[in-house]
Amino acid sequence: MRPGNTKAIEEMFNSISSKYDFLNDIFSFGLHRFWKTKLLDILNPTFGEKWIDLCCGTGDMSMLLARYIKSSKNITGIDSASQALLVARERSKQNYSSIEWINGDALETRLTSHQFDGLLMAYGLRNLSSPYEGLKEAFRILKPGGRAGILDFRSFEGTSIQGLFQKIYLSCYVVPISSLFGLGKEYSYIKKSLVNFPSGEKQIHLALSAGFKKAKYQTLAMGQMGILLLEA
Repeated sequence: MRPGNTKAIEEMFNSISSKYDFLNDIFSFGLHRFWKTKLLDILNPTFGEKWIDLCCGTGDMSMLLARYIKSSKNITGIDSASQALLVARERSKQNYSSIEWINGDALETRLTSHQFDGLLMAYGLRNLSSPYEGLKEAFRILKPGGRAGILDFRSFEGTSIQGLFQKIYLSCYVVPISSLFGLGKEYSYIKKSLVNFPSGEKQIHLALSAGFKKAKYQTLAMGQMGILLLEA
């Protein structure tokens, strides 16, 4: 599977959708929820604002947002993987029924321009065929002054202890455990997807080129994860 192969990525997420959240808890020792909450703390979404979760997958980030603002109204989740969205819809039925789930392409959402106050993307930018086009689309659908936060693995350039740790973690922990569930091939994709994923500084440059007025990048999880913060 080649990074940027949109159809292959969509099929991959459909195949892992039923175990995606369970495995995320195992691989991150449950910390992915802390990182996502950290992102929300920085962006400070408030009741009444309109938010979108791009590449929402099984809906974890969208529902965390709903808990954060104590309302599931004015929240939209969009993803191209239909099976992942089925999981999201089922999970949200009881407590987050107002979230709107859309099966669509993050590079071409076909949504009205300048309608969202805020935008979230957790572990999605790396999987787009063009991060730049994804950022352009994000800018288009945000209101002027709207804010966005993008959480993903950090991409390392050159050799470093942190980069070496990441490779060992993915090769010797993530892939072997996912193999126990018959998903080793699917999760080996993470390492491949990081090969051409822009570093934090390059993400800032891409975001500013895409139209954002402000862009900054900060790391967390001892430098293994990164958050790109944007203002339209």
